[in-house]
Amino acid sequence: MKTFTIHLSILLLWGITSSVFAAIPPSTTQAVIDKLVQENPSKKIEIEKGVQQVARLWQDTDGDSQVFIDFCLKNYITDSREKETVFLKISDYLEAINGHFSQMYQKLGWHVTIDTGPIHPIDYEFSALSPQAHLTEDLYKSKIAFTIALNFPKQTLQEKETLGNDRLAWAYARLGDWFTERIPTEVSQQNALVSNDADRYIDAYNIYMGKLFSPNGKHIFPEDMILLCHWNLRDEIKTNYNKGKEGLEKQRTVYEVMKRIVAQDIPKEAINSNEYDWNPYTNTLFKSGRKVDGNTESPVRYEKMINNFHAMQRVDKYMNNTFIDRKFNDDMEVALEDVEALFDRFLSAPELKQVGQLIKKRLNRKLEAHDIWYDGFKARANLDEAKLDEQIRKLYPNAEAMEKDLPNILIKLGYTPERAQYLAEKIAVDPARGSGHAAGASMKEQKARLRTRIPADGMNYKGYNIAIHEFGHNVEQTISLYDVDYYMLQGVPNTSFTEALAFVFQKRDLSILGIENNDPDKDAMNVLDKVWGLYEIAGVSMLDIAVWKWMYAHPDATALELQEAVIRLSKEIWNKYYAPVFGVKDETVLAVYSHMIGYPLYLSAYAFGQIIEFQLENYMQGKDFASEVDRIFKLGRLTPNVWIKEATGKPLSVDPLLEAVRKAL
Repeated sequence: MKTFTIHLSILLLWGITSSVFAAIPPSTTQAVIDKLVQENPSKKIEIEKGVQQVARLWQDTDGDSQVFIDFCLKNYITDSREKETVFLKISDYLEAINGHFSQMYQKLGWHVTIDTGPIHPIDYEFSALSPQAHLTEDLYKSKIAFTIALNFPKQTLQEKETLGNDRLAWAYARLGDWFTERIPTEVSQQNALVSNDADRYIDAYNIYMGKLFSPNGKHIFPEDMILLCHWNLRDEIKTNYNKGKEGLEKQRTVYEVMKRIVAQDIPKEAINSNEYDWNPYTNTLFKSGRKVDGNTESPVRYEKMINNFHAMQRVDKYMNNTFIDRKFNDDMEVALEDVEALFDRFLSAPELKQVGQLIKKRLNRKLEAHDIWYDGFKARANLDEAKLDEQIRKLYPNAEAMEKDLPNILIKLGYTPERAQYLAEKIAVDPARGSGHAAGASMKEQKARLRTRIPADGMNYKGYNIAIHEFGHNVEQTISLYDVDYYMLQGVPNTSFTEALAFVFQKRDLSILGIENNDPDKDAMNVLDKVWGLYEIAGVSMLDIAVWKWMYAHPDATALELQEAVIRLSKEIWNKYYAPVFGVKDETVLAVYSHMIGYPLYLSAYAFGQIIEFQLENYMQGKDFASEVDRIFKLGRLTPNVWIKEATGKPLSVDPLLEAVRKAL
């Protein structure tokens, strides 16, 4: 179950073990199955699955064996029409529950997430609340959860992929994902605290760039420039290509900051503060022109990671699997081995060395580690970003201006005015404290939220580019909620698929502004840009996976030991996949991603999403963009393999991308 189990996941933090469960004797379970099968012989398999699932979830507080028997015999639905009626009613109830709790979480986290002024400690306290915590247990106590599990049991990935075009069967299968495990309600509150603590750490990790010294002792960044790690630091590297020696000096300085963050020898005084000047090359602090001693942050970054691990590890004993299993087999619905094989095939491709040589030639220098973010293949690489900033500030001085313009953006993407208005009126824009994200609605009549950072003087190009990405998420969230045939099919197979549409939108950011690229090589450049972007994020994803594997292999490790491991693993992955292209070894750049702290094992969704995006883009060439986006995202939450075949007619693969890059080269 997606909405609830996210919060119900740290069982053993409270010392609760599986001993709370009453063992329904196998003989009792089998007797119930035999009785129901005798009356419904054609439904033997689904009866077995449903009764066994209820037996596994049943606790002593739910009643003795006789209560279990009576419940199953009374509540199993034999008539198919009645079952559909009950299903539709359950869907309506769960939509209402999801939607109103989602609205409550938005309100509770509003002042922490949205830039409404100074944050008071009470804001953090309310944002850490988990009002949904007791709901799941209430659904079990009322026997609602058991009724659903009995009649709509969980299906395996293999079973789902045999459902074909039977949309109702798919919807039943998705309801079957809801009540598969039972974790006591107290756990969700603790889980929310752990997650909230990591989010707060990341959201406040700003570097005051105007206080940095370059190697020659000068301030080279604007005095008022404040960049969030890692997103804004990465984007600052991207924007300084084609800006000569000054741009390269800025890139190298940003990369020195990144290395200090990863190594955790960054001074605490240099984080989210403008009181000190800092030279990241020598790691020295100055205050009022005088050198002062600082205190290194180590190992705070890795403490947040180890806290996430311990939370998930304790749940594992109860869930009978690992967080890695749940993330890939249950959430992504793609086996970890398949994901790693896909990424490894791409990262090992000889074509990447050729692309690296091309970048080296275009830069007229040797590649440096920060060139993993080379941005010179994009159309905007040759544009004056200062003019872009000025244009966008006039367009979007605040969140209200952007929200008002959403219909126009959609019209420029090919939507009819009516359809553009239909979608845009279901999306709101909020000024975020962080770099930006998209919060989807959980029931009809609610709005999706586009959250992006907007400085006091208006949105700049970086913020606009991120906002268009998030808008792509919002459009998907709206189509896949409002326009799917069953609420249980709302959404997409996994986060990679919503990332795919977000990337498709982001790519069109300049054309939305009326800036067209008439370069005859633009298609080849686009392929090269995609390949280099995937090259970066696939390696980061492999590191994320490797770190979680290491933590499971060393469950008692300290934060300092994890710090050493992450640095070592980042170097190993760099040396395997990047050193042959860059010509430099032992770089740690892959470990700077903030997702590893705030969004564990999420990074693979980006890499997966970029592969899907390329396949979608290839398919949509020559077709009507808006109508295809609508058709494809109305498919809803099928499994990844089925969805991509329904959408494009072909299975997921990196081979088309590698073939395209060979042609581009």
